[in-house]
Amino acid sequence: MDFLEVQNVYFRYKNQQGWALQDVSLHIHKDEAVGLIGHNGSGKTTLTKLLIGALKVTGGKILLQGRDINGLSLAQVGRQIGYLFQNPDKQLFATTVEGEIRFGLKNLDLPETEIQQRVNHYLTYFNMEHHRQDYPLHLSQGEKQRLVLASILAMQPQYLIFDEPTVGLDTYHCRQLEKILKDLKHQQVGMIISSHDRSFLERIADCFITMEGGRVIADAGNGV
Repeated sequence: MDFLEVQNVYFRYKNQQGWALQDVSLHIHKDEAVGLIGHNGSGKTTLTKLLIGALKVTGGKILLQGRDINGLSLAQVGRQIGYLFQNPDKQLFATTVEGEIRFGLKNLDLPETEIQQRVNHYLTYFNMEHHRQDYPLHLSQGEKQRLVLASILAMQPQYLIFDEPTVGLDTYHCRQLEKILKDLKHQQVGMIISSHDRSFLERIADCFITMEGGRVIADAGNGV
């Protein structure tokens, strides 16, 4: 069974006449790193938001492990798919770095010992122990991104989706992000990475989906 299956999906934003997505069909496997490429307005971000249930299809169907995503809550989808927005500021709201990671874990009703263990692990993994009590919005762009990723990974989702993760990062932080994503691949964590930076994707992705004008125009390796 595919982890995600997109069946003839159409989507139109309110107050817009044209289709943002038109007749998109995809089969996405759990253990693959997929590069999603296309120009601005091609439909990449719309597709990724549909895949996490943040938007609802106008027509067609999206299945998450065989279940219609329209029948699942955002919380149910979020336990299986972690999503990193292009702007990490949109995902930061706690008053401390540690609190940011703890928040999602507390919603999972985990024991305090398990919560603290995961917080400590991911602070160490992302080299952010010295920022434990810092205010998240005072961090650098790269640090904010690492914090959001730490918060997502601490919840141990089965799959990850990244929307333009290299935007705003300098060369050093892009290399750091590349290393993290390669480490996740070695841990057999599947992912979709939407990006304009094809050279970055080529060092990580197993296959590519190319979008243009709301349609998939090339799908190398995903078996449309």
